[in-house]
Amino acid sequence: MAVIGGIIGGGIFRTPAAVAERVGSPRLALAAWVVGGAIALVGAFCFGELGRRRPSAGGGYVYLRETWGPLPAFLYGWALLLVIATGAIAAVAVTFANYALALAGLSPGLTVPVAIGAIALLSGINYVGVKPAAVTQNVFTILKLAALAALIVAGLVLAVPSTVLHQPPPPSTDPGGVVGVVVALGAALVPILFTYGGWQQTNFIAEEIIEPERNLPRALVLGVAGVVIVYLLANVAYLRVLGLGGLARSTAPAADVMRALLGPAGGTLIAAGITASTFGFLNLVILVTPRVLQAMAADGVFLPRLAVLHPRFRTPALAILVQAGWATVLTLSGTFAQLVDYVAFGDWIFFGLTVAGLFIYRAREAGGPGAAGGPGRAFRVPGYPWTPGLFVLAASYVVASSILANPRNALIGAGLLALGVPVYLLAARYSGRGVV
Repeated sequence: MAVIGGIIGGGIFRTPAAVAERVGSPRLALAAWVVGGAIALVGAFCFGELGRRRPSAGGGYVYLRETWGPLPAFLYGWALLLVIATGAIAAVAVTFANYALALAGLSPGLTVPVAIGAIALLSGINYVGVKPAAVTQNVFTILKLAALAALIVAGLVLAVPSTVLHQPPPPSTDPGGVVGVVVALGAALVPILFTYGGWQQTNFIAEEIIEPERNLPRALVLGVAGVVIVYLLANVAYLRVLGLGGLARSTAPAADVMRALLGPAGGTLIAAGITASTFGFLNLVILVTPRVLQAMAADGVFLPRLAVLHPRFRTPALAILVQAGWATVLTLSGTFAQLVDYVAFGDWIFFGLTVAGLFIYRAREAGGPGAAGGPGRAFRVPGYPWTPGLFVLAASYVVASSILANPRNALIGAGLLALGVPVYLLAARYSGRGVV
């Protein structure tokens, strides 16, 4: 549930339109989602082995620290707190508020108060324990899957297709030749990979999972595989009902499909589904990210009190409050969308570095009995070293494409990440651990 909830947010309800616009072919659109799903599955395998090796709170932060050193790990945690996680919390909370208010027939002027209320409510649930947070996650993951199931069934069973998938697209949009197909596919993969992202968040709470060495890899692989199937079926439903041109022009494809098939009631149903989906995603981010701050504090490179667990609830209580406070500030400022755009490419830099760390772990394992490793029968990435190598290449492509698409944003994002360097130096000196 955590893996699925961490991937499915609001992306699948809008990203397919951008993909259809970029590829110009129904077959190529579906092929792009298959390729993106394969890359996501490779990432799940890689994070499965990483989680088996180090089932510790903090996930990617711990892997980066052990393979690339404390500074890259700190910059990852810094980016999560400054923008990536807190900006996502603010953005998703506002999206949730927009849909919730529309469903309730209330004024859009209440968007910010409702968004902040959602952040406060879910932070409170996570403050009092992992179990109530997990129950909340399970309920809303089931609701979002039910909404997608309704969309898929309606699109595949009720619809009389307006555009059959084997019909050729208009000549002006069909990518020509092998080079044209490769370029179109590459352009489509950027939003697709962002829509598939999120599986790595479950590793943040590895320490609080029962038998994480066994259950975390299993959850990652099964969860990502399930999402790939759901996403492919959703895209078939979009194409079947709207056709390639209609999908490319749509600003809300899920709502357009449901309204076309079921009238206003269908639009209301999918709006409720998106409300549940965004609320569940919001809960997941609030649940997992404080564990990174806890791990950083335990290492002496961040505020020491963030490492202290609540004496009764056994949660990183202060880390949850700090995260909620900064996310609230970003929500009130209205700057979260721009900030997320600035550092989105940085997220994939850390993805690539984290998976590349597998090569370092394996090299140490081969170096002798004292190296990091595990039992011979423990979970290992199939197809090593090609599979992690493929993922690192895909992450590099996403980073390069994001930088080329908007160099100014990338430069500002690099500056925001660089702000973490003096913070790290001061924290390391204050803790007396020195700078490594």
